[in-house]
Amino acid sequence: MAESAGAQEDTSASSGNAAARNSPEADAANAEETEADSATDPSRTPGAADGSAEPVSGSATARDDQQVTVDHGPWGRYIHGPAFITALEQGKGPRAAWQALPGEDWPRRLAELAAAVVGRGRSAILMVPDQRDLDRVLAECTRLLGDSAVGLSAGLGPAARYRRWLAVLRGTAQVVVGTRSAVFAPAKNLGLIAIWDDGDDTYAEPRSPYPHAREVAMLRSHETGAAFVAAGFARTAEIQAVVESGWAHDLVADRMVVRDAAPRISVPGDTDIALERDPVARAVRIPGVAYAAARSALKEGAGVLVQVPRRGYVPSLACAKCRTPARCRHCNGPLALPDGRARHSDSQGDAAHSPNCRWCGITEAAFRCASCGSRALRAVVIGAQRTAEELGRAFPGVPIRGSGGGAMLDTVEPGPQVVVATVGAEPVLPGGYGVALLLDSWALLGRADLRAAEDALRRWMTAATLVRSRGQVIVMGDPGIPTVQALVRWDPVGHARVELASRAEVGFPPAVRMAAVDGTAESINELLTATELPDNVDVLGPVPLPDGARKPFSSGDSPAEVERILLRVDRKSGAALARALTAAQAIRSTHRSDAPLRVQIDPVDIG
Repeated sequence: MAESAGAQEDTSASSGNAAARNSPEADAANAEETEADSATDPSRTPGAADGSAEPVSGSATARDDQQVTVDHGPWGRYIHGPAFITALEQGKGPRAAWQALPGEDWPRRLAELAAAVVGRGRSAILMVPDQRDLDRVLAECTRLLGDSAVGLSAGLGPAARYRRWLAVLRGTAQVVVGTRSAVFAPAKNLGLIAIWDDGDDTYAEPRSPYPHAREVAMLRSHETGAAFVAAGFARTAEIQAVVESGWAHDLVADRMVVRDAAPRISVPGDTDIALERDPVARAVRIPGVAYAAARSALKEGAGVLVQVPRRGYVPSLACAKCRTPARCRHCNGPLALPDGRARHSDSQGDAAHSPNCRWCGITEAAFRCASCGSRALRAVVIGAQRTAEELGRAFPGVPIRGSGGGAMLDTVEPGPQVVVATVGAEPVLPGGYGVALLLDSWALLGRADLRAAEDALRRWMTAATLVRSRGQVIVMGDPGIPTVQALVRWDPVGHARVELASRAEVGFPPAVRMAAVDGTAESINELLTATELPDNVDVLGPVPLPDGARKPFSSGDSPAEVERILLRVDRKSGAALARALTAAQAIRSTHRSDAPLRVQIDPVDIG
């Protein structure tokens, strides 16, 4: 498992490499042959991927010789879909980037892929981001394959998890459905390894050696000859890179099929005529066209989904005069308004109407801006609770349901209702929603993150797929932004292609290899002094550790200031950089240096 990997693997050629060397399938693998670049070299693909087994019918055999008929008809909607299923049934190892159609029953499709390889007596690993998705996929696998499918997640507890791990090791469990640690499952005769929504940040292991489940999955597929599927509604730049290298191939639908399956997606004020009808369509948070669409869907008895980026009531405040962010006088933390229940509680008194600090919790009853002295405040971001309150007034008598944080809903009953959900917490409505409103697009696009646009499109598409094909999706944003246009056209592949080209132009992963070294100035200088870096390395920094990033482990007190430097080389020099950092870490260990230091290759959060 990832937790048992040694700290010396901290600077392997890639995070996926380090994880693969700790997996049961790759104990005997040579380190030079498992470098990340080999995963994208089609000339080094194992011969086992070609396969010579005789083809079988489209049915899979579950345990106890029970015949299970699997309907592969839905795969006919995808170009080369039937050929991909046939290759799985013949025991071959095809590799594909599958873009699921809007409204696709993707848990069922993943279960069918697993059933195809189980029919050949091989095993499958299916990875999903969270427990909600795990339950859905496992239910479909159990329906098709019975007890030969098991789930692996941290919530099971050590005893149940170990029993299922042993069942996989012995071969009695042929299908493993789990979160990121399932990539290390000791599946016997592995025939398929699939990952759903690889852009989710939960796939990145936060502990040393920091493997990413996607990279480990590709390495296991390369070394064992198993089939590999990266599936999702959106696509990451990393998967686009392996597609362009030829290591994997597109599994997508024709544009006409996509248009028939996708709901109608629009942006308020996207044309001159629309702006003439509603001149403030781009300025207000929820324009009139959005209210009209929601009202029409409710009259037809359909549900309305409202996606909000932030939970809470008003989670961010600023000075109404100079727009300076409102900060606490005691700890300099951000100020926010408490939720509606606190604001209207008589027991709280006048203080309930005052903002409080999100860090120390102290109520700021007499706020004064430190820049201009003004006492007036304005909301920077509106949270899910405030949004639900406003929609409740706009649609009296209509049930308003919330989903987010510790109160997430998996499904909701059909009927006219408004569901206000934070990103990632959207519940499923049988039959699909009639309308979806995607609010505050700037909050997702404006994050200071390399993957902000990619993640925003992934979040929007996940919500849009919950809308019926004849429904409507309205995204509140600037229609000129390329990410918004990619959503309107439903073109995740084109967006990933542009994203990859943009990163290659400025030198960011996955176009290059990048090592992030976090620690104090003393520990970083000690490491660089002992390191013989490649000649073509670019040293960026030092800069302060990004906000929200965990500080490196320290045997003593946590240092007050932690810096980060970035070491950038081209992909061909990635292995040389990793070996140099590994040697430097070994020298530091002989010196018994206890200063905090962390080295990551291609970290998810660059800062």
